[in-house]
Amino acid sequence: MSSHPALILNADFRPLRYFPLSLLSWQDALRAVFLDRVSVVAEYDAVVRSPSTTMRLPSVVALRDYQKVERTVPFTRFNLFLRDGFTCQYCGDGFQARDLQFEHVVPRSKGGATSWENIVAACGDCNARKADRMDMKPLRKPARPSPWELLEASRHYPHNYLHESWVDYLYWDSELVS
Repeated sequence: MSSHPALILNADFRPLRYFPLSLLSWQDALRAVFLDRVSVVAEYDAVVRSPSTTMRLPSVVALRDYQKVERTVPFTRFNLFLRDGFTCQYCGDGFQARDLQFEHVVPRSKGGATSWENIVAACGDCNARKADRMDMKPLRKPARPSPWELLEASRHYPHNYLHESWVDYLYWDSELVS
């Protein structure tokens, strides 16, 4: 059962967050249904049973009340690697997330901040080679991405788990294929 999270949509049927994706455990989703905080939009085939009830697990739920959504992207490892296309910004090679590291363009020892504008993805070799140097420049100048830029980037790097019932709500602005 633990592998049945529910996608949370706002009252306008858009995800609360893309990065990280807004999900609830199946237990919390059922609790929200019973507390009348959400409406069930789609369900899994899996069911839970009590002595008096059998219920299908929700796969997509929508909040009953609209929540104002933050329009800034959280500064996380995954979001940074997604912004940089899972590519080392010094050698240009592509990597898995587990093989990338944060690299300060202006080293912390020289006053560099840990921010969108000063961190890039780097492979271990380039990170070690750059170290505290200032003469290595990244392929692209780092900048804070918009939610829409990360959404577009994510289409090239699908999530590890996207249930088929979620796709219509995650990519509502995608071109339809006939």
